[in-house]
Amino acid sequence: MKKTLIWIDYVIIAATLIISAGIGLYFRFTGGRQRTTEEFFVANREMGVMTVAIGLMVSYLSAVSLLGISAEIYTYGTHYVVIVLGYIIATPFVGYFYLPVFFKLEATSAFQYLEERFGFVTRIVASFAFLSQFLLYTSVVIYAPALALEATTGLSTPWSVTFITLVCSFYSTIGGIKAVLITDVFQAILMIVSIGIIIVKAVVDVGSIDELWRIADRGNRIDYGNFSIDPTTRHTWWSLVIGGTFIYLSLYAVNQVQVQRLLTIRTVEGARKALWWTLPITIITVAGIVLSGLSVYSRYHDCDPLSMKEINNNNQLLPYYIMENFSEYPGIPGLFIAGIFSAGLSTISAVQNSVAAIILEDYIKPIYRYRGKTVSADLSSTFSKILALMVGLVCLAMTFIIQRLGNLIQAALTIFGIVGGPLLGVYTLGMFTETANGAGAISGLVISLGTFLWIGFGQPKPKAPELTVSISGCNITNFGNFTTDSLIHNDEEYFYPFRISHLWYSALGFIVCFVIGLFVSWFTKWSLKIPDVKLNANLFTPFVANRIRKQREKAEKKLCHELNICENIQTSL
Repeated sequence: MKKTLIWIDYVIIAATLIISAGIGLYFRFTGGRQRTTEEFFVANREMGVMTVAIGLMVSYLSAVSLLGISAEIYTYGTHYVVIVLGYIIATPFVGYFYLPVFFKLEATSAFQYLEERFGFVTRIVASFAFLSQFLLYTSVVIYAPALALEATTGLSTPWSVTFITLVCSFYSTIGGIKAVLITDVFQAILMIVSIGIIIVKAVVDVGSIDELWRIADRGNRIDYGNFSIDPTTRHTWWSLVIGGTFIYLSLYAVNQVQVQRLLTIRTVEGARKALWWTLPITIITVAGIVLSGLSVYSRYHDCDPLSMKEINNNNQLLPYYIMENFSEYPGIPGLFIAGIFSAGLSTISAVQNSVAAIILEDYIKPIYRYRGKTVSADLSSTFSKILALMVGLVCLAMTFIIQRLGNLIQAALTIFGIVGGPLLGVYTLGMFTETANGAGAISGLVISLGTFLWIGFGQPKPKAPELTVSISGCNITNFGNFTTDSLIHNDEEYFYPFRISHLWYSALGFIVCFVIGLFVSWFTKWSLKIPDVKLNANLFTPFVANRIRKQREKAEKKLCHELNICENIQTSL
């Protein structure tokens, strides 16, 4: 008989949602009461370092990670954890090369940078790409908690996703980013507690952490040794480290969701501290989720629930494990579902706030300016709240499409890579090169986006070989071991670009955008004889900005000496 939640579990889930909604109400009726876009979108730049650090983590490690990574470890082994090396490599680049530029800009929308560097058209193309990316990703995040509910309560997916979206839309709409960040802290605690409970229970059941590891090793789940340079291999050291670096850069260096959170801190030094604190918090959380995947495997290594038709897909493994192993402890399943809810809510609310900011700053205000009007502070505040609500409803509608993508973590990384790589490329063109122009930026961005949308979503694709599972320990006649390998065609039958691992999309998208952008910029300057313009040094990464300032100072000193008026000139850069 299928085990379900009891009344105490529902009380805990309801309490979680009520607390999240209550935080939104608190910030609606305190402080500035969200009457300005400055407060609604960047919290008047008054947030603390640790609050933002935790918010950065939970907006990235959502319910998709909690369910998807554990399923990844169960199905494909531990090789995925190598991706954290990419996070370590990327963090200093974010903090010291990209972040200072946004702080000098002091804008709500990260895409304002692209307008000042390359023009309005580049800004609109890039912001549209971002909107598409995060509407898709948020739909995946909404779908993940629905999977948990479906596996545990029997509540249909349409009702689940509707309920989750409406609660999240409520507190993020009325409370602004202050409510989003404070609920992030509360939701992070729930998520981490849920992971800890799973690991402790598994260790107690098998006897020790060493035995947990041995069970996984016997099932070939412990694997870190694939150093293949073949880009069609799903996970290797190179794809995980290099791909992970570019994915993390695209998410933390130039992504509106994370940049906006960092801008809620007053100074760049404080934001840099938050970024550095995020790194160990993220690594520890990823390690915990990986162990939770091994915990699930320790329970089902000889009785795979998917083979037994107990679940519909491997993304339901973790909630199924909870119901099977914790139903005798009233409230624990409810706490876990609350943790899943929390992991999803934190990401959804962050995206709603950020997408609302983009639509207001990049679309509505320019339309008003074009008509010779301005958007008043009161009207901006009203627009912000309406847009946050509308974004939630759009994501809800898209959820019914996105559920067809299959493996959650792969779907998320695919979406990040396809759009994130080209966006990272166009920002890097602007911040690191003086020669890039608007024609090059748009060309690189559009060609790279088009190429990897085709590669990422093109069909048919080969199915990745899964590790062997068994039902030999089930209370039925022994059917032996099962593997999907027999169902897989020869990979050579598939079009080569469609076989490239999803982990390479971000890095390759970056390279295509950057190279084409530089070439087109050089060609248009050479062919059209475009004169050099005086660029704002604040639009460049610090070492490039310093070089520009020194060159200008040298040129002005030379000019003033030639004109013999040095004493009367003050250099202004």
